[in-house]
Amino acid sequence: MHSKHKKMLALAGGLSALALVGCASLPSSAELDAEAQAMMKASFRGQGIAKMDRVEQDLAQRACSAENQPDAATQQRIEAEQMATIKWPAGGQYLGDWREGEKLAQNGRGMTWTDAAGAPSGGNCYNCHQISKAEISFGTIGPSLYQYGKLRGVSDPAAPETAAIVQYTWGKIWNAKAYNACSGMPRFGHAGVLTEAQVRDIMALLLDPKSPVNAQ
Repeated sequence: MHSKHKKMLALAGGLSALALVGCASLPSSAELDAEAQAMMKASFRGQGIAKMDRVEQDLAQRACSAENQPDAATQQRIEAEQMATIKWPAGGQYLGDWREGEKLAQNGRGMTWTDAAGAPSGGNCYNCHQISKAEISFGTIGPSLYQYGKLRGVSDPAAPETAAIVQYTWGKIWNAKAYNACSGMPRFGHAGVLTEAQVRDIMALLLDPKSPVNAQ
């Protein structure tokens, strides 16, 4: 065999061996996830009210931020667990003041390390949704909520026939993952972003026939 040919075969064999070694040494998905988590934790520090528990993930967050979306069984488990966390309003009082709800929808402030513990946060709803027609600046990550109550036939939020949509709306605001395991909507009540009274006000903005969402 020609010496040049022998050298080429030897080189090819060497490259194949290196490739096999390289493949064998690649980290697994679990190892990569562990490295990513360690990097995240190393990149943050607790200060003020922002503690390190904010980088800890529960089942829903871990499953939905993985490379592949969770299977149907895992999604059902997540939704059942999240549904159990919903705190329904005291005395069955679902609606508050839509005027306060509009202020919350406009307000994106809260829960930063410079905020005082217990200071009220905003809902920042316009960041993802159209709500009132008067507001021309809004995000489109989520669906439009303009005429939310009217389109769903809610002329009287206290009427028995509207109970299902009223309860669903409360649950969705409180913990959206109870209805969609990998929802990108913040779990406002569950995470303590909004108080029960604030959720009532957001509910009124969406469902009160007199609010600008439904009256226009």
